Amino acid sequence: MILKKYFPNLTEKQIDLYLKAEALYLDWNSKINLVSRKDSDQLMERHILHSLSIAKMMEFKPNSLVLDVGTGGGFPGIPLAIMFPQVRFHLVDSIGKKIMVVQDITEQLGLKNVTSEQIRADQVKGPFDFVVSRAVTRLPEFCSWVNNKIKKKGFNDLNNGILYIKGGDVLEEIMATDKEYKILDLKKEFEEEFFETKKVVHLY
Repeated sequence: MILKKYFPNLTEKQIDLYLKAEALYLDWNSKINLVSRKDSDQLMERHILHSLSIAKMMEFKPNSLVLDVGTGGGFPGIPLAIMFPQVRFHLVDSIGKKIMVVQDITEQLGLKNVTSEQIRADQVKGPFDFVVSRAVTRLPEFCSWVNNKIKKKGFNDLNNGILYIKGGDVLEEIMATDKEYKILDLKKEFEEEFFETKKVVHLY
């Protein structure tokens, strides 16, 4: 299994939850277009493992509060919530039917550390330790949505901030923000071709 290859410490229970999540997503995807059809054949790699790339940059400490903005069907929030059961995740999206899917999958997986709501990012009540997202918009715009949602003081190994999964050349967008940054190049972490141009950006 591809997840075990990169995260050898996953428990049997976690592996079981990821497999169950994959089946639930494929079922939902046949009713609501959550991910593109060509991606659905490789859902574990292109959505679940892709979401978990954030865990290659940092491990959230217990009791961290994480906001997932523009979560769609629950990426990256649901895979991260399985990985970090002691961390609380709040998943938001402005599209109601996507949040309906998130709520159904969360319930069927029995994830007690996930809440979700249909709301625009700028209306969410904070603050959080981290904001995570998968390329919902350009970074300067994203920062303007969530700047006041992040706690000043943190207790994790990385400074509190944004963890953003994005492909292509991210430097130009980063330079248009006023933030310090770190970039994790995912082709150094995962050997699959899909990750060749993908990155995780930490803005703080």
